Amino acid sequence: MTVAAILTTKGPEVVSARPDQTLEAAARLMTERRIGSVLVREGDEVIGILSERDIVRTVAAHGAAALTMTVGSAMTRDVVFGHLSDTVDKVLGLMTERRIRHLPVKDGERLIGLVSIGDVVKKRIEDVEQEAEGLRAFVHGAG
Repeated sequence: MTVAAILTTKGPEVVSARPDQTLEAAARLMTERRIGSVLVREGDEVIGILSERDIVRTVAAHGAAALTMTVGSAMTRDVVFGHLSDTVDKVLGLMTERRIRHLPVKDGERLIGLVSIGDVVKKRIEDVEQEAEGLRAFVHGAG
């Protein structure tokens, strides 16, 4: 199975923030949307990603004043992308290796969605359950 299967179920919506927005505004957006990260964009260009972890680190370093700081000052600039054709196992390995929980997905150079570690694990579990059911059916049918 590929990332395309996850996005077919989840949908292509990607929530974004601007680099000049405050961390407070970004945190409010993430809370309202019940998400753990936002892509940071200037126009159509992805220039970073802001996660809950980035916000916590900034608050730990700057205290309550961090909430008035900009998204651009706290975001992760080195954005790792997945691709539509990546397998679920490949993406799971990449996310584990890079210690990231959110992966924007491209089809060529076009951003088409974002998957979370939860989305990937859920899909992997579904695949394993289907495989187990197939094996059970085979064993019971062979007897």
